[in-house]
Amino acid sequence: MVDARYQAALDYIYSFVDYERVPRPRDAAHYDLRRVDELLARIGDPHRKVRSVHIAGSKGKGSVAAMVAAVLTRSGYRTGLFTSPHLITFNERVRIDGEMIPDDAVADLTERLRPEVTAVNEAARYGRLTTFELIAALGFLYFAEQKCDFQVIEVGLGGRLDATNVINPEVVAITSISLEHTDVLGNTLALIAGEKAGIIKPGITVVCAPQADEARAVFERTCRERQAKLVRAGTDITWQPLRFDARGQTLRVKGRLGSYDVTVPLLGEYQLENTAVAVGTLEVLREKSDRITPESIISGLAGVTWPGRLQVLNQRPLVVVDGAHNPYSAGRLREALKRHFEFDKATLIIGTSADKDIGGIAAELAPLFGRVIVTRSIHPRALATAPLVAAFAGLGIRAEATDDISTALPLALAKAGPRDLVCVAGSLFVVAGAIEQAGALGLKP
Repeated sequence: MVDARYQAALDYIYSFVDYERVPRPRDAAHYDLRRVDELLARIGDPHRKVRSVHIAGSKGKGSVAAMVAAVLTRSGYRTGLFTSPHLITFNERVRIDGEMIPDDAVADLTERLRPEVTAVNEAARYGRLTTFELIAALGFLYFAEQKCDFQVIEVGLGGRLDATNVINPEVVAITSISLEHTDVLGNTLALIAGEKAGIIKPGITVVCAPQADEARAVFERTCRERQAKLVRAGTDITWQPLRFDARGQTLRVKGRLGSYDVTVPLLGEYQLENTAVAVGTLEVLREKSDRITPESIISGLAGVTWPGRLQVLNQRPLVVVDGAHNPYSAGRLREALKRHFEFDKATLIIGTSADKDIGGIAAELAPLFGRVIVTRSIHPRALATAPLVAAFAGLGIRAEATDDISTALPLALAKAGPRDLVCVAGSLFVVAGAIEQAGALGLKP
């Protein structure tokens, strides 16, 4: 049973404008960071009391954040991890050393924040606070009061105007950039990269994943202008795949400070790139700390967990879920399924948010799947099934429409043989529903 104080806290947090649930306006006035600064100043500037790592990108930023946090914890640091959105429960967003924030802490901190939020919103000098801005403040306050040594902060959306961009980080990591949220961030890679580059502060070190030419040019120019040191994964940091199976993959990463043979229990070739970015980020911190060692990097990465990304929910038939939600990540998902698993027939269960390039996603995934089941999550921004059905019809595939994942997953399993694959993708919200439904159906990885 959900504690009443905890539920009241969530009701309050979600009573504000929530751009995870409603369409996001593009104009900068809706994302004025001065109101976030004002709120944080009223509670003692907790974001300034913990050393920070800031991570942005279109794909992989959550994985890199989880990797960096796991290694910092293994190195003996009390480490906060702030990510979004959550899969199952709100508490996933705020963790310390892998442990989610307790319900009573959410309730206590929300009660303390409430009068300060009211004061900021009544003055409304820079607009009114949003749900995500309040969650960020809650996370900063929790990490500071729990005396964390580090806080690893994943950007929510973009970077320049994101509520997390009030910190002065020790190091910035930028993962792969692709077209996403074009209604807010811009419709070219250069514009999107410009928003991500907004987290680059003067004089810090930036570890950047390989990028398309127009995105790379933006990051290089921004680093020059702000006298920030740029470390490039792919040139300054390289990696070599060694072996892989259905449980994980081993690679050799050659960084600026040494070489590391690491095994990560995460699937997908793109996780090799993410691992290299994480190692590069950790090497920047290692230059300032004797506690971060090659051994702690290797052992920390071996223990990292990041649900919802090429996660296996069942073996026979094989059930895999992945939050791929744009054409780029859908293509990487298709490649990863072929690389890591052996299967006969394949069924795709897909549901997306309303702002996605469904034609591009469908085109990337369609070649692998003989059967497609379209569904939707309970999220307010979930796309209706009809446009997805039409997108696959345009590719010559007759997709079946279902109301929700609780119908779609049993329907897929009913016709799946023991050597078949069922893959759920298109949205982390659909993936979350599949994970919950898998437990109810008794599936086991």
